[in-house]
Amino acid sequence: MMWTYVYDGTFEGMLTAIFEAFNNKENLQEIVAEGEFLPRLFVNRRFIECDPIKAERVYSAIGTKISPEAQRYIYLNYLSCYPERAIWIYRYLHFGFKKGKNTNLYLSQPDVLQIHKTARQVKLESYRLLGLLRFENLTKDVYYSSMEPDHNVLALIAPHFVNRFTDQNWIIHDLKRNLAAVYNRDDWLITEFQLAQPLNISEEEAAFQTFWREYFKNIFITERKNSRLQKQYMPKRYWKHLTEKECIS
Repeated sequence: MMWTYVYDGTFEGMLTAIFEAFNNKENLQEIVAEGEFLPRLFVNRRFIECDPIKAERVYSAIGTKISPEAQRYIYLNYLSCYPERAIWIYRYLHFGFKKGKNTNLYLSQPDVLQIHKTARQVKLESYRLLGLLRFENLTKDVYYSSMEPDHNVLALIAPHFVNRFTDQNWIIHDLKRNLAAVYNRDDWLITEFQLAQPLNISEEEAAFQTFWREYFKNIFITERKNSRLQKQYMPKRYWKHLTEKECIS
């Protein structure tokens, strides 16, 4: 009998589901977040309630039996956009608990390679967004930035801007997931966030955006345009959130 474990979508919930998978030793087909589960015929579903104690046991075991590096890989994979991420992690751990501290050297092993590949994708997108986010000054002296990343990288990029803009109130809004990192010059958190109405930028911000677009147009050298290289370093899916978007198309 094949089973599907459904968890609440949190990192701790996923680790709890993995704990139960090892404990129950059932024939597991998939582990999937509640919001991503698609009901199908002949699928035996079991909802796994989050248990922080069980989650901590799994996380600690990863660090001691495999490595702290493996813990990082697991977290990066959890942040990925792939519905299969939890079952990939389970298979990686199933292999890793047998091989121990040398697990990440087995890159020819498909389950290890998948975890490494996905982790690289998540890290690459977080690095890109550090340079591509554009903040707008709102009328209430709050800086706002929107994005729609493939992966859930909000928790990875927020600390960078906490250190960079310590004296500003700001919001980084993930439109795809209706989440935002909110900073108030003292502390930051990630919370559910949706805009009830369009935002109003300050007069100074409007003037600055006009100046920036004109500057970008004036320094642009048509003869040196390389669209292929441009899209390689700045994929087109990010362009609509750039102030200079109409100047780079």
